[in-house]
Amino acid sequence: MNHLVNKLLRRHINAWQLAGFVLANLCGMAIVLTAVQFFSDLKPLLTGNDSFMRPGHIVITKRVSTMGTLTGASTAFTDEEIEDLEDQPFVQKLGRYTPALFSVFATIGGGSLPVKFSTDMFFEAVSDEFLDVDLERWHYDPSTYDVPIILPRTYLNLYNFGFASSQGLPTVSEDIVGAITIDLRLTGTQTGPRSSNVLLKTGHVVGFSRRLNTILVPQAFMDDMNRQLAPGAEPKPSRLIVHVANPADERIAKYLEQKGYDTEAADTDASRAASLMKMITTVVLVVGLIISVLAFYVLLLSIFLLLQKHTGKIDNLLLIGYTPGSVARPFHLLTIVLNVVVLIGALIAVVIIRAWYLPLFGELYANFEASAFVPTLLVGLAILLLVSIINYVAITRKVKAIWHMHE
Repeated sequence: MNHLVNKLLRRHINAWQLAGFVLANLCGMAIVLTAVQFFSDLKPLLTGNDSFMRPGHIVITKRVSTMGTLTGASTAFTDEEIEDLEDQPFVQKLGRYTPALFSVFATIGGGSLPVKFSTDMFFEAVSDEFLDVDLERWHYDPSTYDVPIILPRTYLNLYNFGFASSQGLPTVSEDIVGAITIDLRLTGTQTGPRSSNVLLKTGHVVGFSRRLNTILVPQAFMDDMNRQLAPGAEPKPSRLIVHVANPADERIAKYLEQKGYDTEAADTDASRAASLMKMITTVVLVVGLIISVLAFYVLLLSIFLLLQKHTGKIDNLLLIGYTPGSVARPFHLLTIVLNVVVLIGALIAVVIIRAWYLPLFGELYANFEASAFVPTLLVGLAILLLVSIINYVAITRKVKAIWHMHE
């Protein structure tokens, strides 16, 4: 029986038609599996703790308007506004920037630095969980005069590539800055029986932040200095830092616009970058699925045309006692073999493409580790199983329709 039907297949099958199916479905399957594997490998770059595009933290401020400036409106957040923000479903954690209630005058230079600067500056503090630097030296001991400081990396870049180059001054590295002692003069804005109006401290830069655009000191130091130099005063945060699950959530933009809040540009840029990468991956995945569906339709159409050509002969086989299942079996085997060939070819294509882009990810992310290949393989097997079941049902129904047509 199988020999007879196989002879019919070999005699009337359109090899170019099946080759076109294999090529088209191979392209579609390769695109789908590559998109799945690409997104799996891309995920650590979007969500990892040291990710170069990690957008989970957003710094929020009140919008500064001309009317607000003229009327002297406060830019500080009230307790009610903070509680309202904490209650939003997109907020996972919220931190407050604690401002200094005292003035800071710093003298920097001497020793390993050939020039000396003196300037007014400011301090802020934020919870350690929002910091993106090594916290090994990030602690404050009240019994000493030394204060650890974290600077924005942009400050060092501005000096090296802006101020230093225009003034003919030498550039400095992070190691040199970390070795420099900063003399600090802290002056209280209030006087009273419990206040110390002036305190002298020394500081050292222990890290540079890419995310937080401010001069940071430990929270314990900030609380201690505010208590000594501004007793009785309560610091009001003018900036908040929140951790969100999905920075591209439309509810965030709507809430900020409704409340008149702004976010720092770096946060929104990171969010846009992450959202763009996800959108591109999704578009590629959809295109691959469309190509695969069209190719699958071509295969099914080819099999139906083949069955139509042999309607009479298949009917004769059914009339002499062969079951519809036995008649349809060679057609089932043909589709399964073609789909397996497509899957193997697509997996090989994914391996080749992956070998090209993985080194690029390694250059962007020093601690990058490629994800496992198993999810992609499982997706490919799932598609193979789904297509095979649909083919089986369609071919079986077609053969039974031929049989019932001549009953």
